[in-house]
Amino acid sequence: MSQVNTLRTAVIPRTSAVTKLSLVLLGIIFLGVMAQISFPIPGSPVPVTGQTLAVLLLGTAYGASLGFTTFAFYLLMGIAGAPLFASGSHGLAKVVGATGGYLIGMLIASLVIGALAGRKWDQRISTAIPTMILGNAIIFSFGLFWLHHVSGQSWSWAIAKGFTPFLLGEFLKVAIASTALPMIWRLVPKR
Repeated sequence: MSQVNTLRTAVIPRTSAVTKLSLVLLGIIFLGVMAQISFPIPGSPVPVTGQTLAVLLLGTAYGASLGFTTFAFYLLMGIAGAPLFASGSHGLAKVVGATGGYLIGMLIASLVIGALAGRKWDQRISTAIPTMILGNAIIFSFGLFWLHHVSGQSWSWAIAKGFTPFLLGEFLKVAIASTALPMIWRLVPKR
């Protein structure tokens, strides 16, 4: 019997290559749909999207390897032309442009929070909250660094346009992810 470390392994203990491929494709669709929940920020090249919530949920539910793989394929499909990014956008310009740091941060965050979920940090609110905060810190660290670099603007501009407007939304996303996952774990049969 498989060891239960993540929500995915608890629900689907034995996975074939076809099952994993199906999970990756479902994850890509979920990420793409959540990216379409998008609102522009006046004066900012970075929109508010549902992507970060999707990354927090998928990264922890899928675990490090499958979460990272899913987001990597999401990026590759978006670069290749699938309209998966915010507002149905696509292409390499999104990854090398102002939003690229956030996308790379999401890739790294999916790996890190997935690893923490593998250590059961998503099963209790007391550990899920720091896990989700760390995921957001990774996303915004990469995002702000790249936004500052690409824009040529000051750090204060990058923070004002690439971080401050997102605080309330990210607080809500952390609250949703860090409470939803422990509640879902309560429904999973113990093995």
